[in-house]
Formats: sequence, structure tokens, C-alpha cells
Amino acid sequence: MRTLFRQFRDTVTAAARRRKRADDAGLTLVEMIVVLAIIALVAALIVPNVIGRPDQARVTTANTDLRTIGAALKMYRLDNGDYPTTAQGLRALVEKPTTPPIPSNWAPEGYLPQMPVDPWGNPYVYAAPAPGGFALKSLGKDGAEGGEGLDADIVAGR
Repeated sequence: MRTLFRQFRDTVTAAARRRKRADDAGLTLVEMIVVLAIIALVAALIVPNVIGRPDQARVTTANTDLRTIGAALKMYRLDNGDYPTTAQGLRALVEKPTTPPIPSNWAPEGYLPQMPVDPWGNPYVYAAPAPGGFALKSLGKDGAEGGEGLDADIVAGR
């Protein structure tokens, strides 16, 4: 009889434990609100830092582009003896110039695959002020000479 009573008691206790675990299995509304508040707090701390990054990335891209274009200009000079004239511009790196001085050893595949534009969609400004040198720049976010911050010109040259 005692054995039968113990088995009954163990069965009832086990069923009660299962019911209690099932009742505790879900999240309460208060717990959900706390979790959402924590997520909102973390987002409020991170989002302002991430929003300013695209402009910094554009400046970095412009600097990288200027180095790449500068390297293409140096290859042009090695092949042809001098940099393209200001009138020929950066187009001379994409297609063979037809205006004098016509390059004698222009690379058949060109020096750049396409006309370069800065990250803000403006063409890079090129000038060959003196033989053996060049000036190359991006006009920055505003697309105008000068400026400060993101609107400042990004300059490379030789």
C-alpha cells in the first residue's frame, strides 16, 4: 500500500512540476518592454556614430581615386614622355588623344577603364601647369572651389 501511495504522490508531483514549468515558459509583457528598452538604448548610442561614416568613406574613396589616377598619369608619362596637356585632360587616360601633342606610345587598352568621377558624382579637376608636373583634385561635396570640412577640396599632385 505504501508503495502504491508513493507512486501516486510521485505522479501528482511530477505533473504539478510540468504544469509550473509550462506556466513559466513564456515572457511577460514587462520583460518584453525591458528588452525593447535595452535595444532602443543601444541603438541610440550606436546610430549617431554610424550615420557620419558615409561622408568619411567618400573622402577616403576620393583620396584613393586620386592616387589611382596619379599612378595612371605616371604610366602615361613613362609611355609618352610627358603628362597629358590640360586641354587633353583625363580623357587622355581613357582614349587616345587626337589633339597635339599626340602620344607616340599610347597603351592600346588605355590607362583607365572609364572617365573618373569623384564619389559625389563630379569630375576630377586636372591641370598640367608645367612640363613634368600635374595638379589633380576633387572639389569635395559642394563641387565648388575651396570650402571647409566635407566641402573642402581634396588635392593630389606632382
